[in-house]
Amino acid sequence: MQIDVLTLFPRIFEGPLEESILKRARESGRVQIRVHNLRDYTHDKHHVVDDRPYGGGPGMLMKPEPIFEAVEALKRDDTRVALMTPQGAPFTQPRAAAFARAPHLIIICGHYEGVDDRVRQALVNDEISIGDYVLTNGALAAAVVVDAVVRLVPGVLGHDQSAADDSFASGMIEGPQYTRPPEFRGMKVPDILMSGDHGAVAEWRAQEARKRTQERRPDLLK
Repeated sequence: MQIDVLTLFPRIFEGPLEESILKRARESGRVQIRVHNLRDYTHDKHHVVDDRPYGGGPGMLMKPEPIFEAVEALKRDDTRVALMTPQGAPFTQPRAAAFARAPHLIIICGHYEGVDDRVRQALVNDEISIGDYVLTNGALAAAVVVDAVVRLVPGVLGHDQSAADDSFASGMIEGPQYTRPPEFRGMKVPDILMSGDHGAVAEWRAQEARKRTQERRPDLLK
């Protein structure tokens, strides 16, 4: 899989790309991640990427020309283009899985008051939001999306079942988990988890996942 990120702040990705799963995925060759500075796709002396919005209003708007040029330079026949925007659809585990199946993903990071709407109209397949709040720019949100997508690419995790057991993979959040020691400060691991009965353990985990989902995210059960 190849991921190209278009942003005004490429250095934001330096840390995440050099740690943990993302680093190993890149080193293994299963995923290629390239981060592009949109200013490199400008042609004026000052590398201008923004301008005042028509109709007035506060802030600046990202110009369409650099984004169009970047996407058109990178796009392939199998490319999926996503725009990070507060107006986008909520980013979910199923959407991450759909992105992970795409051979090539381009992520456009908004900034200022957003991007010229002609970008959305002509270039974008998916508009994505990671939550009902506003960030300074879309690069931080894009880093979250990249991490969620890459871990679902086959072979990236040490055990593919790890992703299948994650919260939201089954439509529910994950139930409680325990490790050694069996008792800590008076709190004991449930006996069922140490019983060796795999069927009973699976049933208990399913029940606990449904219970926790009902308590914390009942909207997922609708």
